[in-house]
Amino acid sequence: MIYLDNSATTRPSQEALQTYLSVSERFFGNPSSLHKLGMESEKVLNRARSIMAELLDVESSGIYFTSGGTESNNLAIKGSLRSTLHKKNHLITTAAEHASVYQSFKELEKEGYQVTYLPVDETGKITISDLEKALTKDTVLVSISHVNNETGTIQPIYEIGTLLRKYPQIRFHVDHVQGAGKVPLSIKRAGIDLLTLSAHKFHGLKGSALLYIRPGIHVKSQAHGGEQEGGFRGGTENVAGIAAMAKAYKMECEKASSRMTHLQQLQLKLVEHFSLLDECVVNTPHQESAPHIINVSVPGYKPEVIVQKLAEQEIYISTQSACSSKLNEPSRVLLAMGKGEEVASSALRISLSFDSTQEEIDTFIQVLSTLLPSIKKVVGK
Repeated sequence: MIYLDNSATTRPSQEALQTYLSVSERFFGNPSSLHKLGMESEKVLNRARSIMAELLDVESSGIYFTSGGTESNNLAIKGSLRSTLHKKNHLITTAAEHASVYQSFKELEKEGYQVTYLPVDETGKITISDLEKALTKDTVLVSISHVNNETGTIQPIYEIGTLLRKYPQIRFHVDHVQGAGKVPLSIKRAGIDLLTLSAHKFHGLKGSALLYIRPGIHVKSQAHGGEQEGGFRGGTENVAGIAAMAKAYKMECEKASSRMTHLQQLQLKLVEHFSLLDECVVNTPHQESAPHIINVSVPGYKPEVIVQKLAEQEIYISTQSACSSKLNEPSRVLLAMGKGEEVASSALRISLSFDSTQEEIDTFIQVLSTLLPSIKKVVGK
């Protein structure tokens, strides 16, 4: 099997799985319980909180655990807006955000909020000048992803943070789900108030994530019925999943220090290969992108057919974001980048991990080159 769909989810590491099983068996008590089993579970929970805080170089009091990136993004966006009664109602995001951010803002528009969707250029990046022009006296929140989940485009987060320091009333949220472990980001240096991570993007287990909330930032819980996680997020914590997430993220950071060049070389090989093919359009801006994502379109071909044909050979890639891949619609991200509908409707996403190998990439290229002519006949290009 050749797995190249790591931006959708990663294979849980053996170490993360072992941590999950061990904690599940030994520390199964509810961390809110007052007895010994509960207090032991609470210690494991707080240890994981400290590990994540140390790796992110932030205060452990700012780490709050959730069930996934979507919950963290919703909590950051809606929770920070509903935490205080204010008359300011202008929000800023981009036209190329993940669905959990983009659709949150669409819902907020229905509630009366004014939202500016910043345009992106042909590489998928915003410009600081566009952001500065969009700011008003009523702006209260800016939410921009670090790494785009479809193309790998890296947004200028440090420059954005520098600009927003001039406006202390504006909260700055960053969806760091796709960049975690692959693209370094200093939360403090970038002036980030709220930041999202999700465990299953770096070989942890699904169902565990976190939201960093800078101490002093007020967020209103969107899940009521308990005072867990400082009252920001009701519900019994998934202690085993959280411990496994801390283990997985520590390992991912260690791999990044030794295997980043390897990952960049694999990406470069794929970009160079697709750039030489007349039928392909490379959508990932290689010089300004994360090292693990390659987005390429094959106009005239149905991407879902290519994905299924490759799966028959036990090679796994995806079309667009896994959250949107079943919608059978042109990529909203690529359309925002100015790509035509044909290009936006025929995109493939190949996403690597530090465990991907040169041999896997060579095999993928060879198999895809063999498959394309037969698929061409099927769709009648």
